[in-house]
Amino acid sequence: MVSVSRSGDGNFAGGVDGFAYRHRLGELMTSDPVVLPPETPLAEAVALMNARRISSVLVGGDRQHPEAIVTERDVLRAVAASGGEALGRPLGAVGSGPLESLPATALIFQAIGRMDRLGIRHLVVTGEGGAVVGIITARTLLKVRAGARLAIGDGLAAAPDAQTMRRLRDQLPDLAAALLAEDLSAREVAGVISEIMRQTTRRAAELALSETIRAHGAAPARHAVLVLGSGGRGESLLAPDQDNALIHDGTPADDAWFAAFGERMNALLDAAGVPFCQGGVMARNKTWRHDVAGWRGQVDAWIAKQAPEDLLNVDIFFDLAVVEGDETLATALRGHAVGRAAEAFDFLKLMSLEVERYQPPLGLLGGLRLSEGRLDLKIAGLFPIVAGARTMALAHGIGATATAERLAALRERDAIGREDAEVLAASQELFMRLIVRQQIADIAAGRAAGNTVGTEVMAPERGRLKAALRRLRDIGAMVRDGVASGFR
Repeated sequence: MVSVSRSGDGNFAGGVDGFAYRHRLGELMTSDPVVLPPETPLAEAVALMNARRISSVLVGGDRQHPEAIVTERDVLRAVAASGGEALGRPLGAVGSGPLESLPATALIFQAIGRMDRLGIRHLVVTGEGGAVVGIITARTLLKVRAGARLAIGDGLAAAPDAQTMRRLRDQLPDLAAALLAEDLSAREVAGVISEIMRQTTRRAAELALSETIRAHGAAPARHAVLVLGSGGRGESLLAPDQDNALIHDGTPADDAWFAAFGERMNALLDAAGVPFCQGGVMARNKTWRHDVAGWRGQVDAWIAKQAPEDLLNVDIFFDLAVVEGDETLATALRGHAVGRAAEAFDFLKLMSLEVERYQPPLGLLGGLRLSEGRLDLKIAGLFPIVAGARTMALAHGIGATATAERLAALRERDAIGREDAEVLAASQELFMRLIVRQQIADIAAGRAAGNTVGTEVMAPERGRLKAALRRLRDIGAMVRDGVASGFR
């Protein structure tokens, strides 16, 4: 369970705040839970749970008033104790009761507190007369928390200044640790962090917009603020920097206004704990701020480049997501960029060169090549997967930005094999999980979060890590073939 404690700034440690105090269980519960008779064999219940992809069934002769529950953990305990014989036992002999319940009108914080206190992961939801109308799980609560961004997101949406945003963002490591502890995947945790990154950028843009209007008058044209790179893909972890851009539908004469806007937005983000991008990928810099015609010209110029060094930072542009302003501007720009790239074999070939040069950090005897006891898993693990998926997706005109979605789309088009897609997705998950665990540990120890992972964090999964890195030896050929298949 996620413990709920009050922090010094009035929010709740772990990210629990306003959302949990405004919404009720009836809004989140899974309605019509499965209720089976006590004599039902455990094997039959397991098959049903698997088919419906649910984690529990209720047990009782009266559908509206069941008496017990059988969860995935109950099944594992029974099998561990009695082996395969347990699957023939009736549910009545396996389930646990009496059931813990709350009414559908109860606020979410009551369920969190009850489940935390009792150490349970399933709670029955009741309606009139105490009849069971639904069930709520800890995983459901945490997934909803992630999607709603809870206190952090609610606070960011109304944050009056950068200092408030920074205090809210300081809760991110605790939230990430709580979500990992509840068995959410690293990809899901990264999605939460990315949403908060987008919300931070959105709020910084809103504040900057107000300040710029006060200083320079109304905006001369529509605009959209874009987040690029990992934030755009939904794969941000806990070592943020600014990767953003701006598009407007004005003229070059309007650029001075938007330059002031971008400058203020980037300064607010820096003060909020999202440092300036060392590569200069920020809306305050002219390369990353254009009108519609200017952006089309910029994309065309990138695609015409003839050397890999000319493409520094260009690849992350194709991961763009709009966070503030007029979304139609960004949609049109994305469509133009993806369409042009899909026609440009030489450009995509240049983008793929770094992936083709990739060599896993493994010695002759298969050991990990570490630097000062650490391994940079962003460069040594994530880069070839993310960059390779991006390049192949562009070759096939795929508009998805998330790496897993790109891999799935490539698999559906037979650009890569099913096993290759699954291995790359699983490897990305492993690398992200190790990085975020190390980041959480480093932040707790007062160190800056980075992308290097130490031996202590790697140790439990060292074998899997080396196996995943070995599988990346052929990723260059895979990307080369995947790009070529898009032009056949």
